[in-house]
Amino acid sequence: MKVVLRNVTKKFPARGKKDREVTAVSDFSFEIPDGQLVALLGPSGCGKSTTLNLLCGLQRPDSGQIFFGEEEVTQLPPEKRGVGMVFQNYALYPHLTVLQNILFPLQNLKGAEKLSKAEMNRRAREAAELVQIGELLDRKPAELSGGQQQRVAIARALVKMPRILLMDEPLSNLDARLRLQTREEIRRIQKETGITTVFVTHDQEEAMSISDRIVVMREGLVQQIGRPQEVYDQPANLFVAKFLGSPPINLFEGRVSGGRVFIGEEAVLAAPGLAGGEVTVGVRPEGFLLKADGALGCRLRGVEVLGRDVSVLAAHEACPGAVIRAIVNAQERPDPAADTVRFDLKPGKVFLFDKTGDQRLL
Repeated sequence: MKVVLRNVTKKFPARGKKDREVTAVSDFSFEIPDGQLVALLGPSGCGKSTTLNLLCGLQRPDSGQIFFGEEEVTQLPPEKRGVGMVFQNYALYPHLTVLQNILFPLQNLKGAEKLSKAEMNRRAREAAELVQIGELLDRKPAELSGGQQQRVAIARALVKMPRILLMDEPLSNLDARLRLQTREEIRRIQKETGITTVFVTHDQEEAMSISDRIVVMREGLVQQIGRPQEVYDQPANLFVAKFLGSPPINLFEGRVSGGRVFIGEEAVLAAPGLAGGEVTVGVRPEGFLLKADGALGCRLRGVEVLGRDVSVLAAHEACPGAVIRAIVNAQERPDPAADTVRFDLKPGKVFLFDKTGDQRLL
């Protein structure tokens, strides 16, 4: 099912005389192709959960339109939209078994949609098998791990065969190892069912690993939309470049002069045709090449062995951050006892931004 949002805006009124009206989502336009998993990514308060609530009908937009396929659902109540919702806190009924929790949405169907008891049980067991909890149907939620509870919540959302699946921070309550495993399962389930899915997260690693597309948001505004690797490799502005990437991008105060990029007094990169002036230089951690006569000299702070790779910690007077982090091959690590280290920069991993950070310079 294709999902289209056209110029959707949602505002919340001021609560007191000193408060201002809050625009949670501002002029949001986006088309989610049928069968894709799209992540809404951004920091807390950027409007991603509000967008999810607008999609499921828990909130109504102040302006704009929402379409599921060719049908406009902007004013349609939640129960008539055909959406499945998975919440951050699972929202399972503690007094019901796993099977009863999964059955619950089907037992509330009325009229022509009402199913026989046998059909409901068949669907519930199929959903449980899909998320690999078929052997846990007689347990109560308190007897399950966090990952198992999340699978029950996903099965409950899938059992009514929704047109759209909406997930609001579904992995944030899980530990790191379980989060990795569960996100792989979510991707597998989405691929097998082919249900158009919207996944809300503040974790860029989650978004990039399982999504067909990501929507980066900030303060209710869309910053960039694209495939994960495209957004990582071609960030639209400084906010996107800083938000995506782990370790985060390294930033330097630089300038362009005579067709070259300078960090401090060192020319580190050619920039033919670019107008002179001050710029912010962003270098991804993997954008550094250790070289004895490299263009950029830094003070060596330390070397962290990561196994396959090595993290070189350094400092530079043009870097406002506390530390520069460069990821290099373990076979090429510098002498930890050295005072300085020199790098060449990979052009494809270096981004130039105007001083406001609102625009990336080509």
